[in-house]
Amino acid sequence: MSRIKNPQDLEDAKAASLGQVLFRSARLLNDMGVERLQRDAPQVRRAHTRLLPHLDFRGIRLTELAARLEVSKQAAGQLVDELQQMGMVERVPDPSDGRARLIRFSQAGHQGLLRGLGELRALEAELAQEVGAERMARLHQDLSVLLAALEARR
Repeated sequence: MSRIKNPQDLEDAKAASLGQVLFRSARLLNDMGVERLQRDAPQVRRAHTRLLPHLDFRGIRLTELAARLEVSKQAAGQLVDELQQMGMVERVPDPSDGRARLIRFSQAGHQGLLRGLGELRALEAELAQEVGAERMARLHQDLSVLLAALEARR
């Protein structure tokens, strides 16, 4: 890549990068979704949404969660504590090791997750009105293929 000589060169280089466009789009979509959720649940923060894709109903150990988030165990633990206080997650014994605990969605967390996904779908529908439903459907399909390819590399 050639040397960047002025601010517009930097912006052009960012715009030419699919990764940059994806990062910015994901961040903005997440920010808009969190803003909508905060109307009913003001305690939800953007930091919490970073954690949610790594949780399910089977559970994950705190050490694994921290590693996936690339944060300290203490930082991940603080976010889990906050989500637990909101009723979104629960800590349960790990069946493979009685001393360990798993973090997983609670029943209330399941409902909250569905509400959050509903807000995202509503936002996507609004965007589809702006950019076209067919284009949004194609984008979803193409990004699903890209996601599968990226996950296969892990």
